Amino acid sequence: MDVYEIGPQQGLDGLRRTQRPFPKPGHGQALLRLRAACLNHRDLLVLQGRYGALRPESRVPLSDGIGEVIAVGPGCGELRVGHRAIAPHFVSWLDGDFHMSAFAADLGTSLDGWLAETVLVPAAALVAVPDALGDEQAAPLCAAGVTAWHALVEWARVKAGDLVLALGTGGVSIFALQLAKLHGARVAITSSSDEKLAVARALGADLTINYRTHPDWAAELLRVSGGQGADIVLETGGMATLPASIDAAATNGRIALIGALGGYATNAVPNVTTLVMKNLTIKGITSGSRAMLARLVQAAAANGLSPLIDREFGFEEAAAAYAHLQAAGHVGKVLIRGR
Repeated sequence: MDVYEIGPQQGLDGLRRTQRPFPKPGHGQALLRLRAACLNHRDLLVLQGRYGALRPESRVPLSDGIGEVIAVGPGCGELRVGHRAIAPHFVSWLDGDFHMSAFAADLGTSLDGWLAETVLVPAAALVAVPDALGDEQAAPLCAAGVTAWHALVEWARVKAGDLVLALGTGGVSIFALQLAKLHGARVAITSSSDEKLAVARALGADLTINYRTHPDWAAELLRVSGGQGADIVLETGGMATLPASIDAAATNGRIALIGALGGYATNAVPNVTTLVMKNLTIKGITSGSRAMLARLVQAAAANGLSPLIDREFGFEEAAAAYAHLQAAGHVGKVLIRGR
């Protein structure tokens, strides 16, 4: 079968396509034929050798995907050949609180991921995809989608009337915009591109801020919100933008610390006085469990959630898909179709 491997992890040129025998599922395993997969920022970091320790060069990348079950091993319960299914990329995190051991069973990093003709996944981690969701609707839910769901719904308990602030227009932020609107919340979103902000407004964003035009974007958020500030902030920039997110938050606000797209600052915990005076809560969010993903799938099917796909590529065009993501001109998700 055709597979891609991450290679020496010195950049995009290391991605390589090769051949392997088709695997056979063991006890509790299902073999799925790839229908579609999506890229995430961490997939770039893996190829660049910047996502923790270096991985075996033969590792198959990608954490987001949907497949059709083509074979099952013993002990797979009611799972049947022909089912479409997805899984959280932490395939051992089925429910309950997060545990660091999840990193040892992470599709695309510590386990082979979706960028292959077929992928082996523990059957217990799989979530059946209802007919109401197409492949392009379901494939992006496994990482970016469930991360936004975890932050907004499971933890921050978003409700009608809340003001949600999402930083940037990547996969998690666009999912946050869509999920917040489903719950009746108002949404503010930032970007350096007026064109991207126009796309966000078309998706329902209530407030949009160009942070190049308004370098003090926290002050601008407070101005355009009438001094309210954001009840929930999805902080994808990391320590580089956290001080501004604290300034932009409303009293009793919740800040979900998700990524570090803005780079890593060397300062200690910022704005401590503001953090205390506003009675803010900051929580790290590391993706989501299988139970969270199942609830997201149910909500997506019931509400017709259609994740924004910026561009689709064929399986043979995987390197071009990575390059498109790295160019950072996208809004939403970059998708690769199965063969």
